[in-house]
Amino acid sequence: MVETPGTVLDCPFLTDDAVSALVVAVAPPLEEEDGLQPRAGTVDAAARYGIDLAELADRSGGSGFRGAAGEVTTVDLPRTHAGAANPLPWAGLPSTIVLLGIGAGSDLELRRAGAALAGATRGLERVVSAATADATPSGVTAFVEGYLLAAYRTPRFGGAAPSRKVRGPAPDPRAAAEQLVLLGEGAEQQIIAARIAASATWLVRDLSNTPSNIKDPAWFAQQATDLAEAGGLETQVLGPRELAAKGFGALLAVGAASASPPRLVTITYVPEDADQHVVLVGKGITYDTGGLSIKPREAMVPMKTDMAGAAVALAVVLGAAEAGIRHQVTAVLPLAENHFGADSYRPGDVLRTYSGRTVEVANTDAEGRLVLADALGYAVSELAPDLLIDVATLTGAASVGLGRGHAALYATAPELVAGLEAAADATGERVWHMPLVEDYTSALRSTVADLRHVPLEAGGGGGSITAALFLREFTGGLPWVHLDIAGPARATASRHEVTEGPTGYGARLLLRYLADLR
Repeated sequence: MVETPGTVLDCPFLTDDAVSALVVAVAPPLEEEDGLQPRAGTVDAAARYGIDLAELADRSGGSGFRGAAGEVTTVDLPRTHAGAANPLPWAGLPSTIVLLGIGAGSDLELRRAGAALAGATRGLERVVSAATADATPSGVTAFVEGYLLAAYRTPRFGGAAPSRKVRGPAPDPRAAAEQLVLLGEGAEQQIIAARIAASATWLVRDLSNTPSNIKDPAWFAQQATDLAEAGGLETQVLGPRELAAKGFGALLAVGAASASPPRLVTITYVPEDADQHVVLVGKGITYDTGGLSIKPREAMVPMKTDMAGAAVALAVVLGAAEAGIRHQVTAVLPLAENHFGADSYRPGDVLRTYSGRTVEVANTDAEGRLVLADALGYAVSELAPDLLIDVATLTGAASVGLGRGHAALYATAPELVAGLEAAADATGERVWHMPLVEDYTSALRSTVADLRHVPLEAGGGGGSITAALFLREFTGGLPWVHLDIAGPARATASRHEVTEGPTGYGARLLLRYLADLR
């Protein structure tokens, strides 16, 4: 997995070993009081250093700091009075006090507090925090997740190779603190869980941020294979000859005009005595021009991220193995570039998919559902799943309807919806249950093929729903979940644990769902 920043440790007591900053957790004033409320660890710190840290919090609160979740301010403490040799009363303290708002201390608020702490302590060496001393186990996990997720830095492709290295003789002021120490006992398992989840998200972000002149299908397949083999997982890669021989007509058509031909990667994690077999299918369009139905320039700019679904599926199978999840998990990654040229597939073409069903093409910019159709058909035929889950940056309609805060969730059973919604509540990666409207299946009718993959009538609405209905045709009647992540997979600005650009949405959600799946 990718290397997350610094180190997060738990420690039962406060130490003085080269502490760069001490974190003091505070909450908004109670109704009957005016001052900020000190939270976990403040009393211990006051006793240890002989100073009223709550007074510092109150003093900062007077300048607008109110202790809401994610609010943060730093207080730098001078060592002596100007021109005086005698140390001030707080000379034993670290030089920096970080006042961190945690609100009421819910998991959501602690995740935001952790994210704020990451931003406030960049470039420091050792940060000590008692903010989670009284938190629940899930609260500790949320805090550490927020910290690690917000510490992410977009890799740069300049003269020097991008580096994840944080330690060094000259700390990078943009890098996360070298070490975060959580005061309290018994947090080791929560820290491990948070690191696995954050590492999965980092991997999705790193892959999505990689420029498409580097990240063609062959490159992505090699990265996936290398990571899987390092984790001891089973892998298979099908190149263009194997895809043609096995009948992947849709995947090959989408990638036909590119100089970089398609791949299909399968990665499997098999624990002992697995309860269920869950197959994750991720859309892996490493660049999308729209094909002959070409996109406007502005819409092409973020299209290096159109493989985020495949990155999520890859990250989840790797994370499931690292976490020891008890279900067998297989990731199926259909990888292609959707370009235009003499070999482009065209509106009006009829494609034969892996399942044998034929599809009339109506719009070459709706390529995602075509590659997923082949991959889903393959999973049903060859992998014997108990549950199918696909994840894709599939439709603009989903982001128009739900914005960037929610993924569109479709499922064939209420218990699947309930499980994903519970995982969304736990991770903060929100979903919105959408209907599979049976009346809309008429939009998929074709006079020349078994199905039409896009409604013939443009602007008829329900684009995310009709895409989901099309995919359902290739699931073989198995239990199935479809996540359209076109909205939350990308962010125009950083906010809390979500960073600008590719967000890595979906990795933590699906890891939590698999961990809770019965």
